[in-house]
Amino acid sequence: MKNTKEYLIPFIGLKLGKHHFEYQISNAFFEIFDYNEYQNSNIKVNVVLEKKSTLLELSFKHKGVVNVPCDLTSEDFDMPIKGKMKLIVRFGEEFNNDNEELLILPHGEFEIDIAQYIYEMIVLSVPLRRVHPGIKDGSLQTEALTKLNELAVKEIKEEKNI
Repeated sequence: MKNTKEYLIPFIGLKLGKHHFEYQISNAFFEIFDYNEYQNSNIKVNVVLEKKSTLLELSFKHKGVVNVPCDLTSEDFDMPIKGKMKLIVRFGEEFNNDNEELLILPHGEFEIDIAQYIYEMIVLSVPLRRVHPGIKDGSLQTEALTKLNELAVKEIKEEKNI
């Protein structure tokens, strides 16, 4: 995994209370994780870190679009996505991230890397089945559909003489 310095939050110098962080996510972010499912992406992530005396509460929200291929037609389209996630950070003897909603950092830590949490939140918000919205409303026009319509057998109408 590559460098994720810009997603490190040094919480040691922050005052008690809420602190807001904003990130603009593009495909360069997903390259850090060697993830190339999206042709293009433009996602805004807001993180609110609430520092309390014994723990940290992080609230993540994201909204944006990812350009993905349709599972039925292979046509690329912009899929709107949004989601949110909460994370509680406590301090203990050793690092433990077994629970997806609770992170335990060793005493003495002074920063938290949130890149992995942003990545998982976004990837999990994209549906497994990706269907172009033009399929549902019948407005999708592709080369393949045009060619199929040209080659379709025309219905032959026979008039019956009685």
